[in-house]
Amino acid sequence: MRQNNTNQHDGVAAVTQCPVAVGESVTYTWKATQYGSSWYHSHFALQAYQGIFGGIIINGPASANYDEDLGVVFLNDWDHQTVDELYAVAQTNGPPMLDNGLINGTNVYGDDDDASQTGNRLTIPFTTGTSYRMRLVNAAVDTHWKFSIDNHTLTVIAADLVPVEPYVTTMVDLTMGQRYDIIVTANQAEAADSFWMRAIPQSACSDNKSTDNIKAVVYYGDSVTTPKTIGYDYTDSCDDETENLIPVVSKVVEGADWSDLAIATVGRNSAGLFKWYLNSTSLLVDWADPTLGQVLTGATEWETKNAVLQLSEASKWVYLVVQTAMGVPHPIHLHGHDFFVLAQGSGTYSASVNLNTENPPRRDTALLPASGYLVMAWETDNPGVWLMHCHIGWHASEGFALQFIERYSEIAGISDQSSLNDGCSTWSSFQDTYSIEQEDSGI
Repeated sequence: MRQNNTNQHDGVAAVTQCPVAVGESVTYTWKATQYGSSWYHSHFALQAYQGIFGGIIINGPASANYDEDLGVVFLNDWDHQTVDELYAVAQTNGPPMLDNGLINGTNVYGDDDDASQTGNRLTIPFTTGTSYRMRLVNAAVDTHWKFSIDNHTLTVIAADLVPVEPYVTTMVDLTMGQRYDIIVTANQAEAADSFWMRAIPQSACSDNKSTDNIKAVVYYGDSVTTPKTIGYDYTDSCDDETENLIPVVSKVVEGADWSDLAIATVGRNSAGLFKWYLNSTSLLVDWADPTLGQVLTGATEWETKNAVLQLSEASKWVYLVVQTAMGVPHPIHLHGHDFFVLAQGSGTYSASVNLNTENPPRRDTALLPASGYLVMAWETDNPGVWLMHCHIGWHASEGFALQFIERYSEIAGISDQSSLNDGCSTWSSFQDTYSIEQEDSGI
């Protein structure tokens, strides 16, 4: 959610605030300058992937008509261990294989013909001739989904919070943190009474024991039966929808005033734990000393481990190339901006790469391809301390992030230092009382 001149309400521990102590509360207030579908989630440790999240719908125009709004449909991975236990595995052995997945918080565990199966599937009634809007959110810690509904086509009308020219597909790719608004028309009652809605983890970048069993049911009529429908053919891959995304509100990207190249690598630290690095720096920030607080006390220099880049001037165009030689794709999320996707590709970025500057896709989360590059652009039109990070939960906790301090001189004028200090004082007392140790990057 873009915080426009409300950086302090971005909600990122160790960046724009201290964590909220147990028993305390914070009210986030911002002006809704966007419309569409999004979500809120904890940005402290890995809490978001243990259930501290929810949907946000801001009403506004849609690029295609529909009859009923079914609201947010969350796609989550799930495991029988806690995320903290899984993080210990990720740090020592690499990404763990997860047990299952959920569609809007529910699913079964075990095969349909197995008496030991537990849980319940989400069921959604369809009425013939009705078109339904669904607001898909990938809230997984480490799963790239392909989403489909057997026999039905999907009309995509928005990516993240950016309305796009409608396009029709049978399957939508969602990497972690991304949102897509789709319209489905109920026109298949003659083919069957019930159909599988599928969220399929892509084994090319996601490890899950229940690959073929993360499903919900859409049905026609008065009763739900177990579907016998067959899913669409697909190629197991971790892709973005970039080529299909044409924003309704057309914008042109100007030439770069500031540019940088960030190389993503992974390695073990002195304790033998995996850390991710951008330009040889693995981000580490202190819960009790957020970067915004440092700005408000006049700091102008930061430690290398804070991974700070300064963008001091207003209304300048920033080009950032993120590149990796590793065979792992990464969902790159930038706070405070919808960025423009100028290019994505395999191999090493060079000046010969064609950049799309005429109404390119724009969004807040895009995929850095495995062994490839992502070229991002945005304008410095929003003062604040903005985090950019990989949206794979393990990777963010292992330091895959940068901070951009944008228009430093204007940040104090839009911030409430007293409120920030009060929250940090409460947190520090709580942390000291209960001897809470920070074991991750801070974000």
